[in-house]
Amino acid sequence: MDYKLLGKTGIKVSELCLGTMTFGTDWNFGSNKEESQRVFDAFCNAGGNFFDTANIYTTGTSEKYLGEFMQSERDNLVIASKYSLTESNKINLSGNSRKNMTQSVEGSLKRLGTDYIDLYYVHAWDFLVAPEELMRNLEYLLASGKILSIGISDTPAYITSRCNTLAELRGWNQFAAYQVEYCLTERTADREIIPLCEHDDMLFCGFGPLAAGLLTGKYLEESSDPKRMTKGVSARLSERNLAMSAEIKALSKEIGHTPSQVAIRWAMQIVKKSSPIFGARSLKQCEENLKVLDFSLSSDQMDKLNLISKIGPNNPNDFLKLQRVVEILYAGQKGKIKK
Repeated sequence: MDYKLLGKTGIKVSELCLGTMTFGTDWNFGSNKEESQRVFDAFCNAGGNFFDTANIYTTGTSEKYLGEFMQSERDNLVIASKYSLTESNKINLSGNSRKNMTQSVEGSLKRLGTDYIDLYYVHAWDFLVAPEELMRNLEYLLASGKILSIGISDTPAYITSRCNTLAELRGWNQFAAYQVEYCLTERTADREIIPLCEHDDMLFCGFGPLAAGLLTGKYLEESSDPKRMTKGVSARLSERNLAMSAEIKALSKEIGHTPSQVAIRWAMQIVKKSSPIFGARSLKQCEENLKVLDFSLSSDQMDKLNLISKIGPNNPNDFLKLQRVVEILYAGQKGKIKK
């Protein structure tokens, strides 16, 4: 396991993050406590120290299990949790207000059995709390010592950019991590979010590198095993995505690795400063996924995967890369500007 820096914080996190939304059976697709413990132990034994949870995951069971498992190793582990979302129908127990933030962090600390959370995410943008208000509230929470750093999830890039700029101007903490879905079938983060992460020095934490199981190849064949998605119902099971899954399966066979391993390894290599978040419902799944630490994809293999997963036009970025545009922008400056 290699390690990455969590934004500008100096905190070191493993190059893979274990998502714990599968800890607990409250949502009917997770694991019981014993199996969750085995997954946790396997990840730690492989050098993993970065864990992702949220106040809402499996109705709080995810945080409870993680809190119990981590006690003996707490000092070396980096725990990320989130607030914003809720399963309650109470009007002030959701969103990004200071009231919900305060209530949520106290609940998470209690379930996790810890005095602090290493990375605290705004789980989703609510379009109600202004960036100025949010960043000020998060700064108060940071000053309390209950959280050590902040992250942003499922939020448009232009809003995150404004939040970070406000924080910089006022001497506050900027976001250290950015979390959105990212995998071979979902690459829209390439347009603005990943460039913003590079510009503002945020760790990119893409979740769902297997596209909810699509990229394992299991949806290419008929099976009696229960699956989370149904063709014709789930948008993920489009003809484009299924065709892509077939190509990834063929490539994985050529290079001697499973489709899951190829998909996760691609996510690890495509963004330099990243820690992809993967989940596992069983020890077997976790051990298979951790084998991505034993190999790298060649440049030719990465090129092939990038080609089959390429998204549409990325303007204005693509426009600015055109040779004629470059020539006009730097006319008369040849040899004077290094780009």
